[in-house]
Amino acid sequence: MSQDTIARIESEIKNNKVVVFMKGVPEAPQCGFSAATCEIFRKFPYPFKGINILANPDIRATLPEYSNWPTFPQVFINGHLVGGCDIVHELYESGELEKLLKEAFEK
Repeated sequence: MSQDTIARIESEIKNNKVVVFMKGVPEAPQCGFSAATCEIFRKFPYPFKGINILANPDIRATLPEYSNWPTFPQVFINGHLVGGCDIVHELYESGELEKLLKEAFEK
């Protein structure tokens, strides 16, 4: 793993309360899972940053090993890996996602 790539990943996670490493961008997702994840985050008044792994092959190659999560999208809230589309959907349905977002933005 490239130290430059790891530093970039860590910087994005540290400097953004919600980061979605995804295929495409929030305005134009390039896979159904990325689209579904962005759709859920749009239901809340909190900003999130999408990082296009298709345009960043170094991140695409490094992030699964870094996070120990094999698939995309990968969602980080408040510096912690939450998971992918299925987990974000489950958290949304249970009300936990809203709690995580409130905690992240009210600190």
